Amino acid sequence: MSISNENARNYKIASQCVHSGTKNDCYGSVIQPIYQTATFRFKDADHGARLFQGADEGYIYSRITNPTVEAMEDAVAILEGGAKAIGCASGMAAVFTLVGSLLNAGEHIICTASAYGTTITLLQDVMPKYQVETSFINTHEIESVKKAIKQNTKLIIIESPCNPTMMLTDIAEICKIAKQHNIKVAVDNTFCSPVLQKPLELGADYVIHSMTKYLNGHADVVAGIIVLKDEDEYPHFRSMMNNYGGVISPMNAFLVHRGIKTLKLRVEEALKNAIKIAEYLEKHPKIEFVRYPGLKSHPQYELGIKQSKGSGSIITFEVKGGIEAGKKVINNTKLIQLAVSLGGIESLIEHPASMTHALMGEDARALAGITDGLIRLSVGIEDADDLIKELDYVLGLI
Repeated sequence: MSISNENARNYKIASQCVHSGTKNDCYGSVIQPIYQTATFRFKDADHGARLFQGADEGYIYSRITNPTVEAMEDAVAILEGGAKAIGCASGMAAVFTLVGSLLNAGEHIICTASAYGTTITLLQDVMPKYQVETSFINTHEIESVKKAIKQNTKLIIIESPCNPTMMLTDIAEICKIAKQHNIKVAVDNTFCSPVLQKPLELGADYVIHSMTKYLNGHADVVAGIIVLKDEDEYPHFRSMMNNYGGVISPMNAFLVHRGIKTLKLRVEEALKNAIKIAEYLEKHPKIEFVRYPGLKSHPQYELGIKQSKGSGSIITFEVKGGIEAGKKVINNTKLIQLAVSLGGIESLIEHPASMTHALMGEDARALAGITDGLIRLSVGIEDADDLIKELDYVLGLI
């Protein structure tokens, strides 16, 4: 018999990663099976009617719910300490479902200024068509957040660490302020994962992830999720997801659930590598600056210790010589691959201003502190000495 979801909540996170979410089936499968079906057969007409009415538990159609998807959702909810979760086809499907579930025309959002580029594009260019306004604020500046609050503000979206500036937001303090104004708070926890940071415990109402990143961890899935603190909100969010239709497939849910089983091991190994590499880069004569919360030179080093169990494995840095020198660095790596995304077993390097954050526009990047020469490095689980050896070689080219 598999461990129930309620019992799984009593274990530590390493055990939760391995066992949470798995359902019992008639064959005694140790691993959650893939229910690769679009629809489910009813016992009779009355049974089908009861399922549609919500009177019976069960499955109708995989856009609505699916056993494989539900098992993965339960696993992530347990890891984050939430009540329920809703799997989505991508991280952006999760963001859109969140916003669509909470905002009406004429209402207002506050969002971290250096959030993921497509999150900013959605809020800046798409949501105004639905009369939803967004103020982009450096949420690590608490006074700026207070000043940005309006009577019609309904949601604050935080990324901490920010992408790609690596600035931290005091999640607990923002949540305290938000509660005073009856504003909901959502935290994008993609960069840390629940291994390192638990936003719901710090007062947030929702956690979102691009599960493409650490939760899956193998660069072979595009997926997102919303974790809810309050189970009473689940029917409303689920209805929005069903009507919008941006659902995750059973196969992708299976792959994410499989990836979660090694989540703690992968996150901790990449973290060890990142600390070594950040320290190496900080001392290198050809580096202008390094932004990594695990370095004591980071202006919010103490906040990182207070609200997280580790600094993650994303490092941003700028080389001396500007954008042309930066191009020479990223064009000559081999072990470290030139590609967007992050949080996988492999190390990836990219240029935010021309790639992941290009659509933000120059003014928005300037507000967020994304300089033209900034390089983002997602550290994987390769040998740290091999990664440093390669960085030493490419930096020697400039």
